[in-house]
Amino acid sequence: MSPVQENSRWPRVSKFTLSACAATLAELVTFPLDLTKTRLQISESERHCGSVQPPKHRGMLSIALGIVREEGPLKLWQGVTPAIYRHILYSGGRMLAYEQLRESVLGRSEDGIFPKAVIGSMISGALGQFIASPTDLVKVQMQMEGRRCLEGKPPRIHGVYRAFTKIIAEGGIRGLWAGWVPSVQRAALVNLGDLLTYDTVKHFLLRNTSIPDNSICHGLASICSGLVAAIMGTPADVVKTRVMNQPRDSNGRGLLYKSSTDRFLPTWFRMAPWSLTFWLTFEQMRRAIGISSF
Repeated sequence: MSPVQENSRWPRVSKFTLSACAATLAELVTFPLDLTKTRLQISESERHCGSVQPPKHRGMLSIALGIVREEGPLKLWQGVTPAIYRHILYSGGRMLAYEQLRESVLGRSEDGIFPKAVIGSMISGALGQFIASPTDLVKVQMQMEGRRCLEGKPPRIHGVYRAFTKIIAEGGIRGLWAGWVPSVQRAALVNLGDLLTYDTVKHFLLRNTSIPDNSICHGLASICSGLVAAIMGTPADVVKTRVMNQPRDSNGRGLLYKSSTDRFLPTWFRMAPWSLTFWLTFEQMRRAIGISSF
């Protein structure tokens, strides 16, 4: 199938905007899965260190039902605002950077896309996450506020703006990038699995099967990309969540984890539907405004 012609007057702006819009929709649809995954990772950390009583809820479904029953259904989307801010910067940046690297710097070659896609996906993912790291930090902390209230602990943050000002007041501007090393490592690995797999599988299907460049092709490629991304990103994702949520001293330094050196199914259950929603939406939006398929 021949590619759609580039009809957009500002293709880079359009690609950034469409990436951000598709990622926002995917985040809204799957955010409850991210919330329960985050709380599960924190619960496992606290249970193993013996600092608190064993958690009341085990597993993602149990945690989700507990949130609905004890905190209310809307609490499943607690922290979604900074998550959307993050994806505007992160997904918009990574997708635009990857395409620019693939098409301009690295040079596109249907026979040699794999090694070039490896380099481009890791660089774009790391760059996008570094820029968006402050919003990711606020998101992780806000996701844990409901549980802290149930435990009788005072709230740490009240809203996105106050969260940013509190972090800056305690740790300075550098405090906004607390936990950036494992988060950037995770993003590089996730993008390696996500973008590389999607790009490779999609063009393999187009070259070697009769499947056209449509939603079926996009869906199959996104299912594969979500699985590989979850496998590659799970270890760094657990470390990132714990580093970002740990208590800090007066200088903004973490009290439990100093660096990234210090569960797969929850991450996959969160990433698989996100990847499917994102790629299907992204490809259809590109086609609708006349931008060539990814």
